[in-house]
Amino acid sequence: MSWRERFEAPVRDVAARHRGTNWVRAAVARITTPLLPDDYLHLANPLWSARELRGRVVSVRRETADSATIEIKPGWGFSFDYQPGQYLGIGVDVGGRWIWRSYSLTSAPERAERTQTVSITVKAMPEGFLSSHLVKGLKPGTIVRLAAPAGEFVLPEPLPEKLLFLTAGSGVTPIISMLRTVAHRKQRTDIVLIHSAPSPDDVLFGDELAGYAESGLVDVHLHHTVDSGRLTEVDVETICADWAQRETWACGPAGFLDLMSGMFDRAGAAEHLHLERFALERGAAGDQGGEVTFTRSGKTTTVDGATTLLEAGEASGVLMPFGCRMGICQSCVVPVEAGVVRDLRTGVEHVAGERIQTCVSAAAGDCSLDV
Repeated sequence: MSWRERFEAPVRDVAARHRGTNWVRAAVARITTPLLPDDYLHLANPLWSARELRGRVVSVRRETADSATIEIKPGWGFSFDYQPGQYLGIGVDVGGRWIWRSYSLTSAPERAERTQTVSITVKAMPEGFLSSHLVKGLKPGTIVRLAAPAGEFVLPEPLPEKLLFLTAGSGVTPIISMLRTVAHRKQRTDIVLIHSAPSPDDVLFGDELAGYAESGLVDVHLHHTVDSGRLTEVDVETICADWAQRETWACGPAGFLDLMSGMFDRAGAAEHLHLERFALERGAAGDQGGEVTFTRSGKTTTVDGATTLLEAGEASGVLMPFGCRMGICQSCVVPVEAGVVRDLRTGVEHVAGERIQTCVSAAAGDCSLDV
């Protein structure tokens, strides 16, 4: 380990964009040892932390019956120079356990920097414990943990001459940040948005999208599946005849993205399509799983193919390393000793001798981990 790594060791798991921020945190940690800097900083302000990014929930505003926009004031170390379309990691203490997920930022960076707040918009999913809690149970004033904004689903500069946004359900959330930024910067280009939702009441940011359409900023087309069925390739071609020539950003459920991907592949226009997949595609490997052995602790458990190895270890009482719990920070990486595990994001299988991220990997048969 280098001297730099040893110096930064107390804060190596902190998700900060700038290295200088970690150096300041590391210095404070060294000065206040054996007590943690947070022991002092928390007394002054709960948003001050030498070892993690924190934020305070400012408001929870309902958007539709099952979705809400959460405004957060980040604490020390947060950088507002994110790009529209990126996502934010948020950790919430639920019953004494920190649960992490990532959600697209819906605030425009310039406004966020001016107000010193950011926003995410969350749709409560039937299978999503945290999303339901965020929409229905999160209270203003709650202190949350944050991971630095990340993601490659962003617009280039300068903007392409022709843009197409294809979204379904909550897939419009990263796009609204892009549109808000375009409007704030008074940029003008040819933009078409095709958005699919069950009904008018289910359309996120419906009034705002109508305003963009009225101003001429965006050519907005809303497709309601209750009346018209699922959006099809024919629908896209009818609405936007030159779709294959446009730089396209698509976001939504897996089936929707598979449809769009196949459409662009068959047209030989795959290089024009940019996709954002929200969550781990759990269930594809749900009939697999197996017996997982944690060799250092000597503990064994049997799990299905949709339970992450991090969750499996924690449920078995194993002290598992972790950071963001979203596959970003690499803190949960451990070696596979035997067997096969599967990355839930990509489906790629990893075997003995390879290092895997336990927070986004599941057992693909019996396996053992060096932890």
